[in-house]
Amino acid sequence: MAADPPIDPQLAARMRAWVRRELRARVETLDAIPGQLGARRFYRVHLAGGPAPTLIARVDRPEDPRGRPPGTAAEPPLEPIRALLERSGCPVPRRFGADSEFGIEWLEDVGDVSLAQAVADAPAEALRRLYAEACGIVAKIQDVADPGDVAAFGRRLDPALFAFKADLFTRFALRAGGRHPGQGEAAVVAAAFARVEAACAEAPHRLAHRDFQSANLHCVPGRGLVMIDLQGAFLAPPEYDLVCLLRDSYVTLPEAEITAQCDAIRERLPDAPSAEDFARRFDLLTLTRKGKDLARFHQAAEERGDRRYLRYAAGTLRHIAAAAERAAQRDSPLRDFATLCRELEAAPCAE
Repeated sequence: MAADPPIDPQLAARMRAWVRRELRARVETLDAIPGQLGARRFYRVHLAGGPAPTLIARVDRPEDPRGRPPGTAAEPPLEPIRALLERSGCPVPRRFGADSEFGIEWLEDVGDVSLAQAVADAPAEALRRLYAEACGIVAKIQDVADPGDVAAFGRRLDPALFAFKADLFTRFALRAGGRHPGQGEAAVVAAAFARVEAACAEAPHRLAHRDFQSANLHCVPGRGLVMIDLQGAFLAPPEYDLVCLLRDSYVTLPEAEITAQCDAIRERLPDAPSAEDFARRFDLLTLTRKGKDLARFHQAAEERGDRRYLRYAAGTLRHIAAAAERAAQRDSPLRDFATLCRELEAAPCAE
């Protein structure tokens, strides 16, 4: 994949002028931070003077409408969900202002050490402590009440989103490795995702970060874990963020660790779901959430030539296949989907 393009001179000039005018400081250097799967871009801005040595300039760009169900609105802006989470005691980056005309948010620099990097060579006890801290943040998020003016509370994990994820899975995950899926396989995926949707419709819905994975949690000295990428927050079953965290594509946790973390946090969640309900929905949501992630990895490679994420595809598929087997044992109509996942695992997958 090609490197990120150089900083647009007009954007750089705008940043320098804003810092000079609003912060009474001077920009020394601007460094582009490598982009992820989305269109948003980030820059580390080194300052002479000002409130901190470095800030992060978060620059919104037009969202690709293919990344959401047809007819649905784009993600809302970062504010006021960031401010609400901050007031509620959730660890988020501080905000220093915004240049709304250029779509720039000026945020605290929470560094480059993600949770994934922090646990890469960590001893088991340190890993357990960090993941317990992260699970505790999930409980805090779910305890945040609707103040009446935050768009996240009007967004939810709904039937359209499940159907959209099923379509992504069919178009990209099923086609990986040169496969040619037929209508029968597409129907199996659609039926499985619809079954997950029906089960989740009966669950309580609480505020969720929506992308609460290791890449979006940063270890900040003196503060602990701080979450980023907040604007996609919506209402979802209580297991949703925990699936993102504990079934992460970027960190493969031992099954015993996942079980221990789930057991420790389940009764601390505001709705305290029963062990049976929690385990069932945790596996079901793994199918759809990780199915969407797997599809996105292959979509980025196919449409943009961005093959960075293909190295996570096999592990993500293992998450899905194992969860599908457990789900099918509880719910026999999911057997066809579990069989399909086993076939995908056995197929060659180019990286």
